[in-house]
Amino acid sequence: MFLFLSKLLPLLIYPLGLACLLMGLSLVLLWRRPAWAALSLSLALALLVLSSNSWTATALVRSLEWRHLPPANLPWADAIVVLGGSIKPATFPRPWVDLAEEGDRVLHGVRLYQAGKAPLIIFSGGRITWGSPNPQSEADDMVELATALGVPAAAMVKEPRSLNTYENAREVKTILRDRRLNRILLVTSALHMPRSLAIFKKQGIVATPAPTDFQIVADSLTLAQTTWQGRLLSWVPQTDNLHSLTRGLKEYVGLVIYRLKGWL
Repeated sequence: MFLFLSKLLPLLIYPLGLACLLMGLSLVLLWRRPAWAALSLSLALALLVLSSNSWTATALVRSLEWRHLPPANLPWADAIVVLGGSIKPATFPRPWVDLAEEGDRVLHGVRLYQAGKAPLIIFSGGRITWGSPNPQSEADDMVELATALGVPAAAMVKEPRSLNTYENAREVKTILRDRRLNRILLVTSALHMPRSLAIFKKQGIVATPAPTDFQIVADSLTLAQTTWQGRLLSWVPQTDNLHSLTRGLKEYVGLVIYRLKGWL
């Protein structure tokens, strides 16, 4: 139930869901309280405009992504831990597993292994099915992709049970304890790294952040700030900006909820 509510309830405070609620409220108020209906509709419009422009989305996402910028040289570790949330299953008509937007996680983990940063990769992630027949876990899919990229089976461990970041850390801790390992390179999206790193450290794991999948880069910031075209377009509402801001809000909500539960 916690997992279901964690996916459902935050929709009420994300811009799109909240705007829909305000527009629905305006319809209810339209005939008897037209002034209140106009106010509700105006709030919905303002919310969508503010949350879907580049300035707002960039500021929020960068506040998370740039907390752990990748160092020039990552240290050696006992294992590389790659978190799930990056692979789409090979469901018809897909011919094979597909990479999601966060698919850089698997690629970066393999790259670090091939660079000799650790002798082992732990792929962590189950798959939420909501009662449907269990498909292959995301950890299985990540191993399949890593195998195609040349990583030997002996260098990979699957953790297919976890369904959120706290469970990722808890299950990985068990694997590390059984193998008498503790020092890891933690690979996940830069946006997800602040929450993930705090959770893994709370479990007593010595984790070095190895972020990837950066959405905000220096070149895009420079272009938006130095040209009038960039400044103008940065205020135009775009669905990509709304999506990025929502992902950022999700992480901040997660930080609050996980802290209240004592997970970080």
